[in-house]
Parts: sequence; structure tokens; C-alpha cells
Amino acid sequence: MRGSPNARRLRLLTGVAGSFAVMFAGGLAYAQDTSANATAQEDTGDTIVVTGFRASLRSSTATKRNADAIVESVTAEEIGKLPDSSIAESLARLPGLSAQRLFGRSQQISVRGLSPDFTTALLNGREQVSAGDNRGVEFDQYPSELLQSVVVYKTPTAGLIGQGLAGTADMRTVRPLSYDSRVIAMNARYEWDELGALVAGSDESGYRVTASYIDQSADRRWGWALGVADMSSPTQAERFESWGYPTGNSPPDFPTGNPLPNNVFVIGGAKPYVQSSTLERTGYLGVLEFRPNNNFSTRIDAFYSEFDERQSLKGIEIPLWWDCSSGCGWRMDPSYTVSNNLVTDATFATEGVVRNDVRTRHSEVTAIGWNGRYDANDHWSFEADLSYSRVKRDDLDLETYAGTGPGNGAGAAGGADDILGVHQGNGSWVFDSSMDYTDYSLIQLTDPQGWGQAGFIKRPQTDDELDALRVTAERHLDNGPFSSWEFGINYSERSKDHTSLEHFVDLNCGGSPPTFNNCSVPVPMAFRQGPTSLAFIGIAGQISFDPEALLNDGGVYTLRELLNSDVIVKTWGVDENVLVAYTQLNIDSSLGAHSLKGNVGIQFVNTEQESTGGVQTGPTVSVADVTESYLEMLPSLNLSYEVMDNSYLRLGIARTLARPRMDEERASFAVSYNIGNMGSTNPSASYWGGSGGNPRLHPWIADSIDLSFEHYFGQSDGYVSLAAFYKKLESYIYTRNEVFDFTGFPLLNPGDTPATNLGVASVPVNGSGGYIQGLELTVSLPGEVIASALEGFGVVFNAASNDSDIHPPNTPGSALPGLSETVINTTVYYERAGFEFRVSNRYRSDFLGEVTGFGAGRELRMVNGESIVDAQIGYRFEEGALQGLAIQFQANNITDEPFSTFVNGDDRLVRDYQRYGSTYLFGVSYRR
Repeated sequence: MRGSPNARRLRLLTGVAGSFAVMFAGGLAYAQDTSANATAQEDTGDTIVVTGFRASLRSSTATKRNADAIVESVTAEEIGKLPDSSIAESLARLPGLSAQRLFGRSQQISVRGLSPDFTTALLNGREQVSAGDNRGVEFDQYPSELLQSVVVYKTPTAGLIGQGLAGTADMRTVRPLSYDSRVIAMNARYEWDELGALVAGSDESGYRVTASYIDQSADRRWGWALGVADMSSPTQAERFESWGYPTGNSPPDFPTGNPLPNNVFVIGGAKPYVQSSTLERTGYLGVLEFRPNNNFSTRIDAFYSEFDERQSLKGIEIPLWWDCSSGCGWRMDPSYTVSNNLVTDATFATEGVVRNDVRTRHSEVTAIGWNGRYDANDHWSFEADLSYSRVKRDDLDLETYAGTGPGNGAGAAGGADDILGVHQGNGSWVFDSSMDYTDYSLIQLTDPQGWGQAGFIKRPQTDDELDALRVTAERHLDNGPFSSWEFGINYSERSKDHTSLEHFVDLNCGGSPPTFNNCSVPVPMAFRQGPTSLAFIGIAGQISFDPEALLNDGGVYTLRELLNSDVIVKTWGVDENVLVAYTQLNIDSSLGAHSLKGNVGIQFVNTEQESTGGVQTGPTVSVADVTESYLEMLPSLNLSYEVMDNSYLRLGIARTLARPRMDEERASFAVSYNIGNMGSTNPSASYWGGSGGNPRLHPWIADSIDLSFEHYFGQSDGYVSLAAFYKKLESYIYTRNEVFDFTGFPLLNPGDTPATNLGVASVPVNGSGGYIQGLELTVSLPGEVIASALEGFGVVFNAASNDSDIHPPNTPGSALPGLSETVINTTVYYERAGFEFRVSNRYRSDFLGEVTGFGAGRELRMVNGESIVDAQIGYRFEEGALQGLAIQFQANNITDEPFSTFVNGDDRLVRDYQRYGSTYLFGVSYRR
């Protein structure tokens, strides 16, 4: 962990930015149109056209300034394009927000050091379902090109339905009647990866194409918008994974002839591979608005996205210290090197398992909503909103194994391989091998290590569906500090089901009766691909083939279903009926000579949840069905006071909740038995044991206070903001070992007589929380604020420092998931006379991230801090025959920043090291 240097860096940058704020507190005044599609302003009689990134900054600044709550936002530069290649990357540049990369791209968002579990995603104000096992939305499901803006609420209002505990991200599509005329926008980009096609037959280049059309009827009663975004995006990765790092005193049977000192770490095994992925996504958007008069308006919007990802993985899994086929550790040569209690080079007599794997995901996102608003008179307004959202996801994870022959790793044909492993400075390893893994006559389909299988396949499926109806009313008030009173209800029904089918992949070796996996089968010629290079780990290459085609059409594999308890408990369903009623008073008044705005209100949230799941008790499998309900009251207050011209002091006080992870609410449970402890009355050492979900979980609850000071440089896109927040978590959910009453569960054997029905089960529970607090600084500084000669230049800088006393048990380092102590984002840009240039850096310190672990389960690992640099340059034709045309070149991850996780608080003990290389895009766009 590297907290101290980051803290010093943050203090330095805070001081510099504070000096900027004092120097330019007088600001410059600009007059501007703050509508979403404003592109021009008047300044001293001359028209200055503001487009591209500066237009986005200006609109986002206006949103922040005029909001009643504390918000951040990102707005499209122009119709059809956001500033970054994904929504998640754009959001990760906002103050207090950060993203975790997955397979090279940003996917989920952490707000203020809290994991994605605590952030709710909305589309046009409506809560959205998710493709994962939880509620956190995967933002790469939503094409950024079809969105007009995203607003992140850091403090909630009573009228914000679906609010999150950490924050709420509202993705907003266009409103056709807010535009003055027809808009046609098209965007095409070609992209390629620096690493090329690492896997034979994969794609090294891709494309993104977008088209949007917005129009209105002649009488401006009707408006419509249509959009389509299609992409095929390749990602390459060189990945090193370790099995883990045991110490010399484990296992105890390590031969005395090759001793390893106690407390010296040694790599247990390695799974390095190259990965070539292709993400294909097509999104459609349609909006229809009707406003026959000033009193009534209605709108229907529909969004659909189809998401297909295929990952081809080629690598060699190398059992090392944990090669336990004939006694753990016996294959390591006595000649090895130890540096600071870590074996940094050693030779092992083992045989690698050649892996040709494939992972696919197909998901479909559907979101449809209808909204109607009626202003009955000068005092009363009514609104109704009906919505439907659904995600269907189907995954496939296929592993196949090959080697010199079946058995314990000694190899039937080629014998064991002498592999020298050397630890690298970045935590990964390189190997020197004596075997030719590219020889199809030597490396064949088999079970090289005697694992009892020639491969494995998992097919998890998720179906998440949400219906919601909202009805609200607002009464405008003529006198007093309150401008209006609004109230309403929102009722939603959500159903999420998850299943997992898992099978061993076997080789039918023939015979009567047939034997399995005790033979070797050459890879059929029809399925062979060119050899795949593994030079990044020091091995020349390996045989390659298409495992999915071989499974389906090769005639060499057969499947054997796995019904272990860990598979049974992966099948579950959760139904939630949530009724939200709220009332809120809006404030639009003055205090002294300056304005005072805000709101005060309360939400009543009644939740009824039903959980089902498989329960395995020995050989018996049953279904559990458990219901639970709770009522929570969530008051909130937001105040914004203009303490002086262009300077605002904001206060937010609220009680918020986040419902439990849906996979933690599951009723699935697996019982384990220890017959040897049948006579024990101690629950910790009894006959009973188990693990599973907890359908009686109640939500996380937090009381928070936010304070923010903002100074704006006139009406420009420049401002400085300093914010502080404190969240006291009344309840926090974590997994721990609990004394559990197993009364009613069947015995393993009918004649068993345990001394007690109490045992210990590992389940998620509601426990006491703690606090999380932080400071956030933002400076958006146009160059002309300093000097007119710097017009067109600018810098956007924000930094966040977070701290927490929450230390959940059973997490690496007892760390809070998603919490980076320091997050810093910097963007330097220049835009003038059609020329555009921007370079950005996103930095976050170490954090506890969520990754996919063994068995496709959720696993928490410490992630090394990272600093990602992106840049883009372009030119926009502002006049002549090419007016409306723009060209752009973009480079992402310029410094080739890796993604890596580590264990035991030692970043040398790398569990996963991923190198993606840089990605480049060249594009053209047109708008008129």
C-alpha cells in the first residue's frame, strides 16, 4: 500500500488549487444559453462558437450550478459522442468517482470509496436491472453514443426514486422537443490494439458506427429521435495468474532433503495465458414526444442493447510447489534463490497443462418507459411514469486440457518438463522450458495431471426483470420560503433468477465398460489453428485449437454433470416488491440579498422480499422459500445558499439505504457433516456445518452529511469546488461464521445422534457499521480566466481523499471494497478555431476489488493502484463545404498501465497481472 506519498501529493495539489481559487475569485462574467444544445454565446458583440469538449464542460457546469442537490455530471460533446469511449470512463473522471477495469475496459463505478454495490443506476430516472449477480449496473451495456448526459447525485432528494447509498447515476437520453431544429449526426471510428492479435484467428482491429436523427413536426407538437450504435471492439491481454503463495512450513510433509525455511513464500502454481476478446454490441434508441399545448406533454422512450463477447484464451497451467500428485513440493530442485522471504527463482520437474479455453457472454438489455405530465392550473401539476426493464444473460466458460499423456504429470510420452521460473519485478514470472508445446504429435487431448477430467464447462444464466409505476403531484405555493410541495408513490416489482449448469469434460477412451480420461487423443486436423506465442512468459508457444467447435462437433468429448454443493447453491431466485412514498417541500427563496434554494422531505420505503434456492443436505437436495419484509424512513435536506455573487455554500443531510446484494439474499444453503464430532456439544466443533446466503438480510443504512463550497468564474465553464462528506453506516453486511440452529435438516445417516443441533455456518449477516469520510477538490479553469492570450486552453483537475474505519472480516486486509484512499483526475485541453486537443490522466491508489475467482465465483482481491493516460486530437470544419465534419485520433492507455492484484499485503505476491497495451482509434463524425 502506498498511502503516504499519495497523501502528500494530494495536499500539494490541494494547496495549488486553493491558490488558483483565491487568485481568480473575481472571475469573468459570461452570458450563455444553458440549454442542452447551446453552442454559441455573445461576448462584446462577437459570436464565439463553443463546441466539443468545452461545450460539454459548460453544460455540465450549468447542471451542477443550478442543481438543488450536490451533483456531478458529464454531458455529450455533440449528439452521438461522449468525451470518452465508454460511459464508465467518462464517469470515472468526475470528482469522487473511480472505475475498475475488467478485461481492459472500465465497467463498474465506485462513488466516494464505496463499492458498486452502493450505487444505483437509472435510465431517464428509472431504476435499471443488471447483468451481474448483484444490483451494480455494468455500464458498458449502454452505448455512450446514445446518451445525452449522465448526472450523478451525491446527495439524494426525497423525490429521487431508486437512490443509492453512495450515489445515484441517472443516464439521460435526448428530448427531441428541446431542440430548435432537425439534427442528423453520424460517427464512425476504426480501432486497433498495440499488441496485435495474440491468439491465432482472433481480430486485432474493430469499428464503432453511430447514427442519430432528431426532428420535430412543423407545429412543434411532435418530436422524435432515433439512434443506433454498432461496435466490434477487440481487446488483447497478456495475463499471468498464480495459484497462490504457500510458505515453507506448509505442507508439513515436505521432504527434509530439500528443506525450505518457514515463513518463506513460494509460488504454488501458475496459469499464464494470452487472451484475445471481441466485444460486439448493437444498441437502439427511440424517443417519441407529444406536446399538444403548454399544459400537457407525454413521452415514450425505448432502449435495446444486444451484447456479445467472446474471449479466446491460450496458455499453459504449470503446477509448481502445489504439484501434489506425489507429495507437495517434491518436484522443486534444492537449488533456489530467496529474496526478502520470497523464492524468486527455482527449477521444478513438472509438466504444464496446455489450456485452450473460451468464454462467451450474450446479454440483452431492454428498457421501455412512458411518461405523462399535466399542468392543471397555475398551482397543480400531475405526473405519471410507467417503465419496464429486463436483462437476460447467458455465459459459457469452457476449459480443455492437453499434455503428453494421462497421469500424475510425469507424462506418458514426453516425460516431465524441467521448468525454471524467475520472478519479475512486476510480480509476474517467466519460465525456461525444455519441452516443445507446439508439437501436435507430443501434446494431445488428455488429463495430464490426473485431475479426473479432460476439461470443464460452466453455463451460468441470469434473468433480471423490473416493472415500476410512479405517480406524483406538485402544488406550487405563492408565499413563504417554500416554492412548491410535491408528493408521490412508486411501486416496483423485481425478479432475478440465477442458475448454473456445470459439467466435467471427459474423453471416452473406449473399452467395456468404457474408461474415461486415461488416454490421449490427437487434436483433429479440422480444428487445429496456428501455434500461439507465449513469448511474454519465456515459452515459444503452444498448440491451438477451437475448443467450442471441438466440443460440439469433434466427437471426442462427453459431458458428466457436476452436482456438488457449490453448484447447487449457485441456483437461486430473489423477488422484491418495493413501495416508496415520499413528500417533499422545495425551497426557492432568499436570505438577505442572496438566493436560497433546496428541498426537505422524507421517503418511506417498504420492502417485501422472497428468496428461493437449492439446499443440499448430504445426498438430499430440496428447495427453500423464505420471505422477509422491512420498512425504512429516509429523511433528506438539501440547501444551496449564494453567499456572494457566483459563490455557493451547499449542505446535504440524508439517511440512505442500499438493499443487500441479491446473491447474498439467496436461500441456497449447503450443509456439511463431521461424523467424528457427533458427540461434541461445542457448536464450533460439532457434527453440523454449512454455508450459504441469508434471505432475512436487511439493507445497509447510512446517515450522511455533505458540505460543499463552489465558486464559479462568471457564467463560463470554470469553477472551483471544495467538498467534504461523512457517512456513518448504522448497518453493514459482511460474511462471518455464525452459530446456526440446524434443527429440521436431515442427518447424513439415519442412525446418527449428534449431541447438539447447533453448529457453525458461514453466512452474510447484518452487523454494526462504521464511518467513511472524505475531501474532494475540483478546479475547472479556462485559460482566458488567467489571460486572454490563453483563450482555448484549459485544465480540469479533481482530487479526492477517502478514509474509513470499516474493516469487514473475511476480506483481504480487512479492507472496505472499492475504497481508494486517493483518487486524482487531470485533463489538459485546447480548443480553438476548430482544432481540438486533450490529454487526461486517471489515478487511483490501491483498493479492494471484485474479480471472478475459481469456479466463476465472486472473489475480493487487493488491486494495485494505477495511473491511466489517454489523449485525443482532432479538427472540426466550421465553415465551407465540409462544415459539420470532424476528424479525430484517440489513444487510450498510452503508458500501457497494467492491472494487477496481490495477496498478503505484499505486491510482489501477484495473483493476477494483466497487460493490455494501448488502444488507438481514428474516426470521423458529421453533424448538421
